[in-house]
Amino acid sequence: MRILVTGSNGLIGGEAVAYFGAQGHTIVGADNNMRRDFFGESGDTLWNLKRLRLMKMDYIPTFTDIRKLTDVRALFRGYGPFDAIIHCAAQPSHDKAREIPIIDFEVNAVGTLNLLEQTRLTCPEAVFIFMSTNKVYGTAPNELDLVKLPTRFDYAHARDHHGISESMRIDQSTHSIFGVSKVAADLMVQEYAKSFAMRTAVLRGGCLTGPHHSGVELHGFLSYLVKTAMHGGHYKIYGYQGKQVRDNIHSIDVVKAMEQIILDPLAGEVYNIGGGRENSVSIIEAIQKVEDLTGPLDWEYVPIPRIGDHICYISDLRKFKDHYPAWSITKSVDDIIHELVKEEER
Repeated sequence: MRILVTGSNGLIGGEAVAYFGAQGHTIVGADNNMRRDFFGESGDTLWNLKRLRLMKMDYIPTFTDIRKLTDVRALFRGYGPFDAIIHCAAQPSHDKAREIPIIDFEVNAVGTLNLLEQTRLTCPEAVFIFMSTNKVYGTAPNELDLVKLPTRFDYAHARDHHGISESMRIDQSTHSIFGVSKVAADLMVQEYAKSFAMRTAVLRGGCLTGPHHSGVELHGFLSYLVKTAMHGGHYKIYGYQGKQVRDNIHSIDVVKAMEQIILDPLAGEVYNIGGGRENSVSIIEAIQKVEDLTGPLDWEYVPIPRIGDHICYISDLRKFKDHYPAWSITKSVDDIIHELVKEEER
């Protein structure tokens, strides 16, 4: 297969390049290192590009700005047609989006539309997988009844035990600017399946993580937490007594989910993809797990939560597992933290 991966220097994109490249597929990468523009030197992903270049695979990285239709046209004309498009490029931070709302929308929404349209025009049979986000639900998940436990919030009712399903509404709530741009892209990916019979799929990610994450304070919860603990930094917990819950999924498990979709695509489907209940952890629980490996963390509590933050978010994975029963979570939270610590020790 010939596979286009956008955001190819990033966490999920880089994992996809390495995984599918190792299988012998031809991989074309598209990345312009905007993460450095968003987050400074600590967000730079060129180190990951260098790592990928050293691997023995048929890999063609390109410097492509998906906001520019001319760039996207040149990408498809020069390196296509593609059998699959894995679209991971994004402005990923809801905090940063407030500072750059136009750039955020151009990257997340316009960039996605440019990719969809060139796919439609040049390789309409290709499988198009979009890496969306749980932020498309805005603060609607916070309306579920919760209980406050000693170290975390949890759902109060048994019916919510498995977490947030794809039936959760995506409007009439606070999303953050980032959440809105991702909603626009998310819906457009679905619409191209409905309007043009394209084989698109949306993955609404929980906390995506792994050892090749350029984690920063504004994006990359576990990665940034481990880096801060190991390098003597100062960590801030924003609101909810640090009991807010996230479900963490390793990048390799996300990519293996993508593989299942490519092997058996179902047009226009939407899936929540995260660590699920088994990989859920609160911030203070995560801090304890990290401190067990690294020693005490210097942290402070800031009582004001981030805009649009989820109090308790666990991805309900039942729909994806029903459609793709061969897939399962292979990396636990403890596995992930151990990998992150090992990576920082290098």
